[in-house]
Order: sequence, then structure tokens, then C-alpha cells
Amino acid sequence: MDTRHKLRVGIIGAGTFAAECHIPEIQSHPGAEVVALCSRRFDAARAVADRFQVPDVYTDYRDLCARTDIDAVTIVTPDFFHHDQALCAFSHGKHVLCEKPLAMNVPEARRMVAAAEVSGRVHQVGFIFRYNYGIAELRRRIVAGDIGEPFYLRIQYDNWEGLRPETQVTWRERYELAAGGVICHVGVHLFDIARYVMGEIESATGFCFNLPRQRVDRQTGTLTSVETDDFANCWFRFASGMRGQWCVSRVTPPFGEYGYVEVIGTKGALKAALSRGRIDVLKSSRPADPAWSDVPLPHPAADNTQHALRLLMHGFVDACLRGHINPNLDASFHDGLAAQQGLAALLAANANSSWVRLDELT
Repeated sequence: MDTRHKLRVGIIGAGTFAAECHIPEIQSHPGAEVVALCSRRFDAARAVADRFQVPDVYTDYRDLCARTDIDAVTIVTPDFFHHDQALCAFSHGKHVLCEKPLAMNVPEARRMVAAAEVSGRVHQVGFIFRYNYGIAELRRRIVAGDIGEPFYLRIQYDNWEGLRPETQVTWRERYELAAGGVICHVGVHLFDIARYVMGEIESATGFCFNLPRQRVDRQTGTLTSVETDDFANCWFRFASGMRGQWCVSRVTPPFGEYGYVEVIGTKGALKAALSRGRIDVLKSSRPADPAWSDVPLPHPAADNTQHALRLLMHGFVDACLRGHINPNLDASFHDGLAAQQGLAALLAANANSSWVRLDELT
């Protein structure tokens, strides 16, 4: 890459998250510029491009990727399209950041990892929770022995989003375009953050379900069934032997004001918020003093902004400029594959689980 100019980035996808995160946060980096935007709907892409003063618009991602003056591509499209778009970008020598989940399934994810490695380019996945200051301090304190020997991790992340009267059917509620519902929108984040905090996950089990209902389709205006999962519980075992679990839902009341990851050890526990940065806190509890108390964090943690989005996208730009990700923070396609394997394990367990009737026990 010619480092004499700014990193020139093309965005594939012109939906809500592209406008909320990818475009403005890349533009806010002094060493990068967004030069092209792609969407299957030209009018939608042109409207977003005009809003952010992006010069060029495409309806075919292959045309965007073929441009020799574009250094990097970010993919912020429905899950179904990630595989082909990433492979195309790598074939044209682009650095790639892909939103999660990496793919629709494990075989696709493996092909994406292989293409990334062959290309020699930066490959990164949009796991936002890694960029909370509370998570960084939680990891540091665990390594330092602050809570003794960790033996259990649990994560809770739920809300009423799926049952709000105004909620509409989008691509996330359709199996044609999404690898799953809440398990892919949030659950894949939880597999990644559990692994990021405590190491490799060896095995998993659990269940997920869909609450039958219809909502208005955002594009057609007709009543449409919600197809994808609304709720999931997962239990897992780390390679270290430590146990963990997470619960995620879009049809139950929030457990608190934020989702959290909690690590319990022999001397105490730490609990960090999981958010886009607006709520970024760390708390501690001790057996002799169980009330949760605040742990000091760097000043930017309390800036009341979605700073995790900025740190993610700036991290990608920085990785492209230096030629490699920060392995202590950024998630590569290998990390995306690991999270995809977690999803596959959960879905397999959900499909093949056996139930034991209590009244049949002797």
C-alpha cells in the first residue's frame, strides 16, 4: 500500500450501522477517507453517500473491489453476503473488516479465513465489546490475580426489543439472509468476549427458541412472521476446565441497565458492562463485602459516547496503515471463525438435545 496518501476505504452496505458506525468513524480518523459506498439499491446508497459526502456509489460490490485506488473494504451487509464479498475483496488485494457473524456457517468461515491468509492483508471482525475500557481493565486484573483463581464466567444480555409494538421485520428476522436471530446479532459477540477474556472454548451446549408472532415487514409493509431465534441460553467449558454460560434475549426485560460479563474467582468477582461505549463500567465484589463497588477506569470511559465504535474503526485503520492488527485487542478472521464454531455448537445442541422426564426416574 502507498502510505503517502490517506487510507482509501470502500464501504459495502448502506444500512443503519454503516451510517451510524462505519462511515462516520472511519471519516473521523485523520489517516483515512471513505471514497466509495455500495448498496444493491442505488437511491439508498446515493442518499447515504450524499449525507456523508462520499463521492462514488456502486450497486455491485465487485466493481467497488476492482478499483485499484481503494486500499481497504468494510463489509456491513446481511450475513448471507459476507462470504462472497470478503473473498472478492481479498482477491483484489484489499484489507477487510467484516461485521459479525463472519459467515452463515463454519465451512464459509473457514474459506474466508483461508482467503484472508493467502491475501496477506489485514483481516478483522467487528466485535465491538472488546473496545470497552472496562473489559480491558477486567482482563488486566484477572491476569494480576485480583480475584484469585477464576472458575466461572457468566454473561447476561437481554431486552424487550423483539416485542416492542413498533418493531418491524428486517433481514435479521429472516433465515434467508441471517444465520440466526439474537444468537447472531448478540450471541456471537458473547462467544467472542468469553474467549477473549478467558481463552479457548472447548465445548458448548444450550438451547434457543423463537416466540411465534408476526410484525410488519419494513420493506413490503405486510404482516410477516418472525423466523429467527429470540432467546438463547448457552453453557460451555473452556479448554482450561473453567465453566461459563451466557443468556441472551430480545423478548425479556433487561436484567439491569446494561449487558454484562462477570468473572468469578476464589477471592472475588469482576463485572464489566457490554455496550457500544455509552455505558462503560467495571465493578467488583468480595466474599466478605458482596456489594458491588465501582472500579476506577480511564476518563474516556465516562464520556457518554459510543466510543467503542470509534475505537473499533480507528483500530482497523491503524492496522491497515501498519500492516497488521493489534493481537492483544483486535479480532481477526480466526477469532470470527472461533465464534462461528460456538454458534454451530449451540445450534447442534439445540437440535439434538435430549430431555429426561423426572417422573420416569427411579
